[in-house]
Amino acid sequence: MSQMEQDLEQEPPRGHARIVYLGPVAPHWEVRSDFGDRAMIDAFRDRVQARLQLVPPHDPQFRRNRERVVRDAERENLLLDWDLGIPEGE
Repeated sequence: MSQMEQDLEQEPPRGHARIVYLGPVAPHWEVRSDFGDRAMIDAFRDRVQARLQLVPPHDPQFRRNRERVVRDAERENLLLDWDLGIPEGE
């Protein structure tokens, strides 16, 4: 584990984002936030929209783009939740 990873684990999260699937009619996604720097959350929201804008969760591209969003949240030290409208096990 690198020193940077250790430092991130010890720091409290800088914000929280919840990504919600709105359904098959565009826009498909909405990013909601409970806390965090507004500018940072807005920049994260823009990146999420760029990756997921036309990609519903059943699209094969979604899995790749979801992983990119997760890594982006980890870099920003954000708590991240997903609401796909279905239970996580399905």
